[in-house]
Amino acid sequence: MRVTIADVAREAGVSKTTVSRVINTKGEVDRSTAARVREVIAQLGYVPSSGAVGLARGSSRTVGMLVPSLTWPWMGELLQGVVDTVEAADHGLLLFTCNRGAESVQRFTSQVSARAFDGLVVVEPENTLGHLTELHRDGLPIVLIDDRGHHPEFPSVVTTNHEGGASAARHLLAAGRTRPLILTGPQHFGCVRDRRDGFRSVLPTDLVVEGDFTERGGRLAVEELLARGVAFDSVFAHNDISAAGVLRALRAAGRRVPDDIAVVGFDDIPMAEHTEPPLTTVRQPTRRMGETAARMLLSHLGGTPVPDGPAVLPTELVVRHSAP
Repeated sequence: MRVTIADVAREAGVSKTTVSRVINTKGEVDRSTAARVREVIAQLGYVPSSGAVGLARGSSRTVGMLVPSLTWPWMGELLQGVVDTVEAADHGLLLFTCNRGAESVQRFTSQVSARAFDGLVVVEPENTLGHLTELHRDGLPIVLIDDRGHHPEFPSVVTTNHEGGASAARHLLAAGRTRPLILTGPQHFGCVRDRRDGFRSVLPTDLVVEGDFTERGGRLAVEELLARGVAFDSVFAHNDISAAGVLRALRAAGRRVPDDIAVVGFDDIPMAEHTEPPLTTVRQPTRRMGETAARMLLSHLGGTPVPDGPAVLPTELVVRHSAP
């Protein structure tokens, strides 16, 4: 059963009005009384209804962010971009993950119902698109950081995945590489299809292996191809983590990088500078993507119409020793 403001008032021995003043930081409340109320709120696990808080303040001045997990390698940079922008606008941030599947979604939905935030930045978790679409149609402002597919119904921030793949292919082709392996991520990701198609538009190849964005997946894919005697002179891995697995497998097999096989990744996470050899990769502007999505949402909350199309941020090829 949900804890109410009346429960807090009763436990703290004060009126509901006093509890409301403490929550909304409005009106004079004795310091010791306010401290006691906050202590009871913490003990009971009371979550104030931000509908009520919003009425007192005009809005909750809080932005929500929904992500699949914090373990994704580039998520920290993305989150920092959102945080910097939101805090600069004197707003708070509520972060939700979907680590626990349906339980996480239910908890997130309860906060939507309580109007705990004014709008939402989303990196789309699995199996949530229908729910998010319904919330958006019901009036919740949402900006999507679009990595899974193309969803024109939502305002979104995207990067040039197709051009990023093409830039990797142009670089390898200029170095004389003509037998590339493409190691993708899961094919249901829109970014995966774009990176693959962009690469193949410049350097066609039928040697395409679906991976899972993990170091182990990259390592096992290359080990299997080498064991079968499949010839390739370069690898375009769809993220830096799987590229690190590729480098490990090639080193274990006695293949020299880049002399025998060149390797290009995607993302330019901090680890890419510290692989052996340092990884050539396609940089995603992840912090700028977070900043742009947060600015777009805050502008919309301030009354500015959202743009008709997505905000598109460019990728950039970063050349290091794995594919000079």
